[in-house]
Amino acid sequence: MKKYEHGGRIYDKEVRLDFSANINPYGMPNGVKEAIVNGINQYHLYPDDDVTALREAIAKAEGVSTESVICGNGASDLIYRLCDSLRPKKACVLAPTFSEYEKALCSAGCEVSYLELKEEKQFRFHMELLSDLPGETDVFFLCNPNNPVGAVLTSEELEQVIIECTKKDIFLVLDECFLDFMEDHDAYSGKKFLQIEEYTSRVFLLKAFTKLYGMAGIRLGYGICQNKKLLDSMHFHGPAWNVSTPAQFAGLAALKEQEYVKTTRKTIETERKYLESELQKLGYKVYPSSVNYILFQAPQGLASHCLKHGILIRTCENYVGLSRHHFRIAVKLREDNETLIQCMRKFQK
Repeated sequence: MKKYEHGGRIYDKEVRLDFSANINPYGMPNGVKEAIVNGINQYHLYPDDDVTALREAIAKAEGVSTESVICGNGASDLIYRLCDSLRPKKACVLAPTFSEYEKALCSAGCEVSYLELKEEKQFRFHMELLSDLPGETDVFFLCNPNNPVGAVLTSEELEQVIIECTKKDIFLVLDECFLDFMEDHDAYSGKKFLQIEEYTSRVFLLKAFTKLYGMAGIRLGYGICQNKKLLDSMHFHGPAWNVSTPAQFAGLAALKEQEYVKTTRKTIETERKYLESELQKLGYKVYPSSVNYILFQAPQGLASHCLKHGILIRTCENYVGLSRHHFRIAVKLREDNETLIQCMRKFQK
């Protein structure tokens, strides 16, 4: 059976700095921590299975109806429930991209094909690929910004994708879990297309609290979709109470952390440029990113060298379309970023 791996695998290693998982370097906001602690006297009760308060808060923040919001135990939970509900026969994903799409599709008995991103185009999605989208495809998973590359489609490009999928009767799953790290995120979001009648039942928007709010261990994701029949089916295919009470409290608190988000976006922009510059000085090929992680090409052995110094970076050879020379790092705060670069300089000697 094919092995699917992710970043953040620190529990079987001695790691002091984890650059393999793309989590907000500021960690979980204090307001979220307080909400989790203050709610402890309610944890003996079953969670609200309808996730009412949090769904209402998300709907208000996103400018959509509460009925169009579904919450899950992380974005990955929703991916699996979506595939179980749609039961597609054939699906298409990018290569490289987040591997859980393929795993969830295969678990639902689906045949998966790839739209291969080209290195000469810096692994960025380009419009010519739309002609390679098979007409018999039932579902297309599109990560925007794409993981592990970090490249983002413009609103115009995204509209062309949606138009093409509509023509071919392909259901589009649009993963925007990293988009909120961008200052002008709304300009790139597919959310506006959910209000257009011809697209409303054919697009599912996937988001999560995991990365932006440093809540990976809490497990909280959500989707936005106008297809009520699909959302009802997703509820049916998931277990009851799958969004815990601590997660619901955490999500409500996170949505209030506006200054935290503003600070994060500014820091990520500054530190990403710093890391890109330093990686290029080391002679590594860097692929343009718009968010909180960077894909680059470097000599084999870099990851092992870093791990010897207690630093974990993401090896990318298990991504379809990448090799043992491709690596991904998260963008952290300056002190940690400098430590990583110093470690890489030693590798050069």
